[in-house]
Amino acid sequence: MRNAKNLGNHELIGLNVQVYKASSDQRVLDGRVVDETMNTFVLETGSGDNRIAKHGHFFDFQLDGAIVRINGDRIRFRPEDRTKKVKRVM
Repeated sequence: MRNAKNLGNHELIGLNVQVYKASSDQRVLDGRVVDETMNTFVLETGSGDNRIAKHGHFFDFQLDGAIVRINGDRIRFRPEDRTKKVKRVM
């Protein structure tokens, strides 16, 4: 897995992701990010679009051929502010 600090510098829309519950590390969903808000991602899956909260979940993003795992609570920012703020909190 790659360092999660690099994730804040990237656009997350369009990336493939697997979602895990933080409390159980059980996979909940996987798909492609089609939208992002401060508190949620919208994922395109085989069964349609699903909105999932960042809070309480871990996300494994496929980025540049590697898997980057990050706690959703650490990226709960508006997408346009994430680049600046993720560097400070990590």
